[in-house]
Amino acid sequence: MTKTSSKSVTLPVAGMHCAACSTRIERVVAAMDGVDQASVNLADATLRLDYNPEAVPLDAIAARVAALGFTLGPPPPEHAVLDLAITGMHCAACSSRIERVAGKLPGMVSAVVNLPGETGRFTFDPAVLTRRQIRQAIADLGFATTPASPSGDRLAERQRQARTELATQRRQLIPALGLAAALLALSMGHMLGLPLPHFLHPDASPAAFALAQLALTAPIVWIGRRFYRDGIPALLRGGPNMDSLVALGTGAALAYSLANLVLILAGSDPAARAMDLYFESAGVLLAMISLGKYLEASAKIKTSGAIAALMRLAPDTATLVRDGREETVPIDELEPGDAFLVRPGERVPTDGEVLDGATRLDESMLTGEPMPVAKKTGDSVTGGTQNTTGAIVVRATRVGQDTTLARIVELVRQAQGSKAPIANLADTVSFYFVPTVMAVAAVSGLAWFFLGGADLSFSIRIFVAVMVIACPCAMGLAVPTSIMVGTGRGARLGILVKSGAALQTAGDITTVVFDKTGTLTHGTPILTDLVPAPGLDPDSLLTLAAAAEARSEHPLAKAIVQAAAAKGLVLPSPEHFEAVPGHGVTARLGGHTVHIGTEAFLAGQHIAPVASLDAADEALAGAGKTAVRLALDGQSAAVLAVADTPRPEAAAVVASLSKNGIRVVMLTGDDERTALAVARTLGIATVIARVLPERKAAEVARLKAEGGKVAMVGDGINDAPALAAADLGIAMGSGIDVAVESCDVVLMRNDLHGVPAALELSRAVIGNIKQNLFWAFAFNTIGIPVAAGLLHIFGGPTLNPMIAGTAMALSSFTVVTNALRLRFFTPKG
Repeated sequence: MTKTSSKSVTLPVAGMHCAACSTRIERVVAAMDGVDQASVNLADATLRLDYNPEAVPLDAIAARVAALGFTLGPPPPEHAVLDLAITGMHCAACSSRIERVAGKLPGMVSAVVNLPGETGRFTFDPAVLTRRQIRQAIADLGFATTPASPSGDRLAERQRQARTELATQRRQLIPALGLAAALLALSMGHMLGLPLPHFLHPDASPAAFALAQLALTAPIVWIGRRFYRDGIPALLRGGPNMDSLVALGTGAALAYSLANLVLILAGSDPAARAMDLYFESAGVLLAMISLGKYLEASAKIKTSGAIAALMRLAPDTATLVRDGREETVPIDELEPGDAFLVRPGERVPTDGEVLDGATRLDESMLTGEPMPVAKKTGDSVTGGTQNTTGAIVVRATRVGQDTTLARIVELVRQAQGSKAPIANLADTVSFYFVPTVMAVAAVSGLAWFFLGGADLSFSIRIFVAVMVIACPCAMGLAVPTSIMVGTGRGARLGILVKSGAALQTAGDITTVVFDKTGTLTHGTPILTDLVPAPGLDPDSLLTLAAAAEARSEHPLAKAIVQAAAAKGLVLPSPEHFEAVPGHGVTARLGGHTVHIGTEAFLAGQHIAPVASLDAADEALAGAGKTAVRLALDGQSAAVLAVADTPRPEAAAVVASLSKNGIRVVMLTGDDERTALAVARTLGIATVIARVLPERKAAEVARLKAEGGKVAMVGDGINDAPALAAADLGIAMGSGIDVAVESCDVVLMRNDLHGVPAALELSRAVIGNIKQNLFWAFAFNTIGIPVAAGLLHIFGGPTLNPMIAGTAMALSSFTVVTNALRLRFFTPKG
């Protein structure tokens, strides 16, 4: 199979209830011919699929999933759909005309108009036809249109479905809990001294006592029927899941209780048998497990809150400016080149460039930068950011799925759907977990009955307790929920992590390699010092130096010219100009001869050195700065120093990393003396200098060979090979475009503090995952033996099935709730 024939798609999966379900789907689908990779995310209920459509059609994969008892949702539509409310139609001729004209538009797949409902649905190819063109064609026919609803999104649709299902669960849960409480009071209240009416007391009316329990249990079983509807077929297919455990456990309690009820009605020792009923175990178990599922579902909705918050940043409409008129249009209708108005307090609809006006934009939701950023004519703006002060007119440059916000959302979605290597153990255990629990439950019950001398009632109670305390859900949710919440929180902080594997790797980093230019430093040389010869005026010398360098394209020359401009100095035009490439320039200015360049250049012009300037030159070079000599009329006049200055936060970031035991290395193409001077300023002990760009990847590989995990921090463009060679590539300040290429983490904010923050986020997420896995494994490791009667062997208590079921139900909720704590993660730096 060739790489080009492979296709990637993420599809919703319905019917999964625990890790046994997700692991089974994953293994079966991954084993199909033509499937390169299959990854199921239980928390998000999705299947991420890499497959060859020529070798295995999607319908075949869906059929295989259906055979396992689950439903695979449809793929994203290839065509766009526009729903419009249409006014002005009066008869069938109107609707037919719209259908006929719209249907002939290039790129239109289908046009269906509903005359009674005054609506129309138009399916089209967005690469050929736009929403605006469709609406304009209808307007040209004399009809008015408005979008019937905002453009749909699959995540938003899933969230709406999840909320609907949650509301249904809540409506069912309330009566189930009420009936369970009444059942518990009836069956066990008299043991606690609560009075029961004579006609319901087990001693006086055992049959009525048993029938009343059945009457209370039956509605609970009906409300919780999905456990049987899903669990028993899964068991019969050979793929038992958590629902199978609940169905068998509560089913055994119900069957035993129904058998005793029949014997009570038949008059076989009714008083004794009335005390040997387990209706309350089945009823309360189902109610409590339903409560746990409701709490779990409620918490899981919040795990995708970060994506939902990002999606809400983009407004539904934009104010289009056309021919001097303002028109409010749906954001879907914006096209590249459109001009739109953004008033104070409004959000920018899409990426663009400021055509007119000046303002400050709040970019905190995208980059984590707390202070509003000034924008003026010619500056780029990002969709989703908030305008705070002035009104601006913006020209759209990227729209729809090409915008920065849309690509961030997609990147976060992919990261949330990915798996971390730490999940492998949980996946493997989950696959064998349910059959193993069933075997343990059966063996425990039979062992107590045949070997332990226990009666049938005790053995059934052991069997039920083991079946219902086991919790594969907690294991299945431990990793994906933490990754979903952690990557979502990272996106809110301007830290975009590409995958769960990258998130785990970041927590193991032992060495961080920084590219110097543009990463540790600003990347732009500036004039830092001007040391004049005794008796000369610095500003006058700077004016002459800048005027002489004004025609040069050299970065050092530009730094001198910019320094003069910053001081408002007026530069005279040179009467004569001569450049000696690699050495310096000679110019004639206002009757003066000016030489500016290297020390060797001035020596070649027979200009005598000055001791004070020589000393200054040596000191500046020792500080990692590039010294430039200036001579006036054949005499040494000044030493100018140009340097690429370190970022103000660089030293603090290096100190923070070092404090956490991380080795910091600086990689640069500069000469060793300059590199060491910068390193001393920042507190970096290890420097690799004079490295050509094409050799950076080899140096990173060499550091990896020394042991430990290596992260490379750069701009993501000039040092892409080095980023790809590292265990973890971190691109800073270069935007979303580099994310899909060479790096694993993108820092949207052009600030080095994002590096320790990303590593800290990773440690927090991996720590959270370990807590979840510990809870999940410890719960099952301790709970199952106790439920099997291990303590009872040594004279201890047995575990009541109702308590076992309640603990199981709450374990998944505990795992998800623990993961949600990551929503409040804040970097310490």
